[in-house]
Parts: sequence; structure tokens; C-alpha cells
Amino acid sequence: MSPDEPTVDEAATVVVPSVDEVAVKEPSAVTEEAVVTDEPPVAEAPLVDQAILDEPVDAPAKQSLLRGSVEWAVILGVALIAAVVIRQFLLQAFYIPSGSMEHTLEIRDRVLVNKLSYRLHKVHRGDILVFERPADDGSGSKDLIKRVVALPGETVEGRDGAVFINGQLLNEPYLARGVTSGSFPAQRVPPAHVWMMGDNRSNSRDSRVIGAIPESKVVGRAFIRVFPLDSISLL
Repeated sequence: MSPDEPTVDEAATVVVPSVDEVAVKEPSAVTEEAVVTDEPPVAEAPLVDQAILDEPVDAPAKQSLLRGSVEWAVILGVALIAAVVIRQFLLQAFYIPSGSMEHTLEIRDRVLVNKLSYRLHKVHRGDILVFERPADDGSGSKDLIKRVVALPGETVEGRDGAVFINGQLLNEPYLARGVTSGSFPAQRVPPAHVWMMGDNRSNSRDSRVIGAIPESKVVGRAFIRVFPLDSISLL
């Protein structure tokens, strides 16, 4: 045996880590790996200011709704004003409450009246007019509707069931067959007045009773029946 060669005892002196030591060290290494990492730290979410959370997120929608509401209010206001102006100066609908104009107009018919007509031209014979009821008429209606039979300055007379104007028989094709006008004495229509009679001569309280109507009382000319819908027609 060479003196430099280690003996068995010396070889046994080589330190070999025991199982317990390995078991103790390994968890330590694992713990360090779990703590020490190359990944960048996760950034924390920034705190949101409460004032920002309180701000309405639908402000543009509210502004749009407000703008739309204002627009509609203006449109409705203009439409209302236009309706008032039209009704006051141009057109107005009237309801037929009685049978004095049968069968040209029936009860519950509705007509449109042109209020501008006689600002542009004079009253014509045969026109159907709406006019204010005379104070001494005694009927319950505010307005009446009749047909123009005689004009200012003309002499009107009823005899033999027919109407005569200045002594000449008046042709009235709008009257239903068999309708007669009765008899009434000849009368001269005053200036700026018209002689009005209903088409249903036997059931009409008209100029034969209430006299000639001042043109200043005329509301306008009925020119179209608008109801019932199946009877729409020009007058």
C-alpha cells in the first residue's frame, strides 16, 4: 500500500450530506424561488376619483332629448297659431244641426266655410252661406246656413209655389223634386243685404220670416261637404 493512498478510514471521512440535511435545504430553495421571480410586478389599479363616478355619462343624450323637446314645442306652437289664424280668417268647419237644407245637406253633415271669399268678390246667387243668427230669430243656433236667392236691390216674391226675381221666374235646379216655396209678398232687398232661403222650403226659418240678412253678418261661403266621408262633394 502506497503511503500516499488514502485508507478506508480516511475515505470515510469524506463529508456526504445526510438525507435530513437535503430535506431541510430543499424547502428553503423552493421558498426562495417562489419569492424571487423575474416577472415584473403587477401594477395596482389606480383609484378612481369619486367626483368622476358622480358625473353623468349620458349628458349628450339628455341634451339631445332637451333639444328635441324644444323643437317639438316650437312646431306645436306654430301649428296652434296657424290653426287659430286659419280658423279666424280663412277656413272653418261647421256642423249641420237641422234639416232646413235637405237634401243638399243632411243633418250631422259637416262643411268647410271659406271666410275669405267675399273679401275677393261679391256674393253670388245660389251660394250657400253661413251667417250670424239675427238677435230676434228665436232659434238656439249661433249661426245659420241658407242659400242666396236674391241680391241687393232686387225684388223677390213667392207665388204659385215658386220664387220670382224682378218679376221673372227663378230657376232652382238644386231643389228636390216636389219642393215648393209657398207664397210671400214682393219685397225689395236693401243695399248690402241678401235674401236667404233653405233648400227644404217647407222646413226652413229663413228670410221669409227673419228678413234680408246684412252682408256684414255673413261668416263665409260653404264650398265643400267633408263629412260623411262617402259624401264628400263640392257645393
